[in-house]
Formats: sequence, C-alpha cells, structure tokens
Amino acid sequence: MSEHDFLAANDDVVLGYVTTPGREAALAIANTVVSERLAACANVLPNMTSVYQWQGELRTDDECVLLLKTRRSLTERLSKRVVELHSYECPCVVFVPIVTSNPAYLAWLNAETVAPL
Repeated sequence: MSEHDFLAANDDVVLGYVTTPGREAALAIANTVVSERLAACANVLPNMTSVYQWQGELRTDDECVLLLKTRRSLTERLSKRVVELHSYECPCVVFVPIVTSNPAYLAWLNAETVAPL
C-alpha cells in the first residue's frame, strides 16, 4: 500500500489554520473543538504579527496562530464551529491538505475525530 492509498483509505486529512486575537482565545477554541472531536489535535503558536487590509484601512495586529489537524470530511462542521466561537467578525479559517505523513499518526488522527455524518 502506498502512502497515498493509506491517506485515501483514512478519509484524507487536512491542517486547519486559524488566527486569533491571543493565546486565551486560541486555547478556548482549541479545547472546544478537540473535546467535541472535530479536531484530533490543536497547536497554539503565540506572538505572530499580521499585516492586512480591513475595511479600507491597513492594520498591523499581534495575533496567535491555531493549527488544527482533522479529517477533510469534518472541515465544514469544524469551520462553522470555529466561527461560532471566534470573536472576530470575519475570522481566518482555512484548510490545507496533508500530502503524506506517518501512517501511525494518521491512524491516531482518524481514531480521535468523529466519523463523518
């Protein structure tokens, strides 16, 4: 079995990228989505600076990055949940595919997330 076959057999996995206003906000979202089994794991990376346009104004803000590992089939539910929990009017919630990984890690990820509806 190739790594690609393993990924396809295990519901494809993705990495979620979310920005938050700080560590506490990121931890609150992380604790909720992991306890609800929408993500198997969350990593909180503090002290990031974002530069962006918002409502016609150039902004620079200190933020925190929240990385979420989950199944591709859970991304819609997970995204909606993050938006519900988030304080931003328009939070960044994006997902990127994981091309390959340790098969044991992928098996663990699938075991720790809920089966798709």
